[in-house]
Amino acid sequence: IMSLFSVIVITTFYFVLQPKVTLPIYSPSMVSEELVEEDIRYIKKYHKINDFLLTNQNGKLVSQQFYQDKIYIADFFFTTCPDICPIMTENMVYLQNELKNQTDVLLVSFSVTPNVDSVDVLRSYADIKGVDDSKWNLFTGSKKDIYELARKSFLVAKSDGDGGKYDMIDTENFGLIDKESRIRGFYDGTNEEEMNKLINDVKILKQSYLD
Repeated sequence: IMSLFSVIVITTFYFVLQPKVTLPIYSPSMVSEELVEEDIRYIKKYHKINDFLLTNQNGKLVSQQFYQDKIYIADFFFTTCPDICPIMTENMVYLQNELKNQTDVLLVSFSVTPNVDSVDVLRSYADIKGVDDSKWNLFTGSKKDIYELARKSFLVAKSDGDGGKYDMIDTENFGLIDKESRIRGFYDGTNEEEMNKLINDVKILKQSYLD
């Protein structure tokens, strides 16, 4: 009996003394300068995703308000990308399948070539890739708006200095966004292990709303 009691006490102490795992809240000052617009580069706190209004693969206007009280995973891509985007999209499909029963976790993909990726193009791409419209929005819209979202909100893309205004270099980064529109993690969207870490971080983030 004493041995059993000792095991229970030790086990209880172990779990009580374990530090609670939390995710950081990212601000521009915590991210590589090349990914952030100069005017916000040194902001240290209170950073949130700016409001947006963009068109999805069904021609529906969707705003940031749609994601209120939701967790979501975001990336930036374009449908004609020959190298990293197919891998990223495959990994987003993997996340879609792994998180399909979690209605409070959504996926978002922003096209960095909205002049090419029209609603019809996105619709066709979504059908080919198996996108679940209830889970995952693919967005097109103003190139300026998407550029500013990438570099002033999501903090994931390099500016293409050799291109025209609002051109970006494609990025493999996925961002995890919490219910308060804050960035809670960055992940390499071409790496399978990073996707499993992302899924685990979603669990940690969801648990933080229950504690």
